[in-house]
Amino acid sequence: MKHPSFAIAVTFEIKPEHRDAFLQRVLQQASDSVRLEDGCFQFDVLVDEDNPNIVFLYETYADAAAFDTHRATDHFADFSQQVADWVASKTLRRLVLQETPS
Repeated sequence: MKHPSFAIAVTFEIKPEHRDAFLQRVLQQASDSVRLEDGCFQFDVLVDEDNPNIVFLYETYADAAAFDTHRATDHFADFSQQVADWVASKTLRRLVLQETPS
């Protein structure tokens, strides 16, 4: 079984009036990504305990190429277009797994 070696951490600040719609749509995006993409292992949606307008995504992929494939999917394009006006800010970090020596 292949294991993920690449992760994405995304922090969104959502405009308050769009929070519920964003959460519904991002949960669908998470489901679609894991279900439709062989290279997507995990797609967690988390909400900040102190500020419900901060949404954090943690996604793991087989490798960076699998993430690039994710970004090229129709469901990613649809999600990005649909939520664009709902987002006040967004930061994305690309993370590479560091394995312990054998």
